[in-house]
Order: sequence, then C-alpha cells, then structure tokens
Amino acid sequence: MKKILMTAMVCLAAMPTTAMAKGKTGCFTPADIEAEQAIRIRSELMVIGLNCQASRYRGTSENLYAAYRQFTADHGPELAAYEKQMLDYYRRSGVKNPEASLNTLGTEFGNKISLDVAKMRPDMFCYQYSPRMQKTKGMSAEQFRQWAHTSYASHPPTHPPCQ
Repeated sequence: MKKILMTAMVCLAAMPTTAMAKGKTGCFTPADIEAEQAIRIRSELMVIGLNCQASRYRGTSENLYAAYRQFTADHGPELAAYEKQMLDYYRRSGVKNPEASLNTLGTEFGNKISLDVAKMRPDMFCYQYSPRMQKTKGMSAEQFRQWAHTSYASHPPTHPPCQ
C-alpha cells in the first residue's frame, strides 16, 4: 500500500501548477463552484479507492477502488458536464490550455488528500475516509449534484464567487 501511495504522490507532484495558482483566473459563478466541488469529490474518491482497495473497513469487504470506478461509470454524464463547466470557466478566464488546467485541478485535489494519507496510518486513513465511498452506493444523479452543490468550510472554492 505504501508503494501505491508513494507512486501516486510522485506522479501527482510531478504535474505542473495550474493557471489558478498563478492567479490568471477570475471569480466563480455558482455553476463553477459546483463543478469544482464535483472534481474535488471525484479526486478524493480516487485516492480513497486506490489506498483502501484491498482493505476491509466499517463492515465491508468491498474493493473500494472498484467502488470508485463504479461511481465514475454511474455518474459519467454528470462528471462530463462538470468537466465541461470547468473548461468553459478556464476559456472565459483566458487560460491558454484549459484541459491541462482541468487535469491539474484534479491532481491538486488528489495531492491534498494524499497528504492526509501520508500523515496517518493507512488503516486509520481508510477507517476515517471509507464512509465517503460508501456514501456513493446507489447515489442518484440528483443526490450527486446536491453533494457537489454543498459548500464546506474545510474545502472552500479556489476562487471567490462573482458579485
């Protein structure tokens, strides 16, 4: 498991910084905020799935990476729409390579949760974070949109809302 974590962190750390980090973008519309939150959710679920795939936590023997893959398959249309929203945001903001910025956004979110993995014992990380994966089981498109629409003080948007 540590080998997977270290490989993921090296790959994620090698990614370039986003245009956002360079201050080249503006404010977020409510749709932009929701789309960014959905990208954050997907990134976090991926890291949870990769790090907890062969573990049993909270009464489940399910492979959590398989659960992540099922979530992305079940919510492909919503995720594609959120990606399109973020690409539109980057284009409106004058970013030269919107796709690279979108990819890096997901990487940055993955890096953030990977740091939590690195600070905790793997079993404790999986015990604490696996409920997020369980939350996705049977989640409808509307429930996913509601989750993405929910703001969390611990995960603020990367840009201020437009006034």
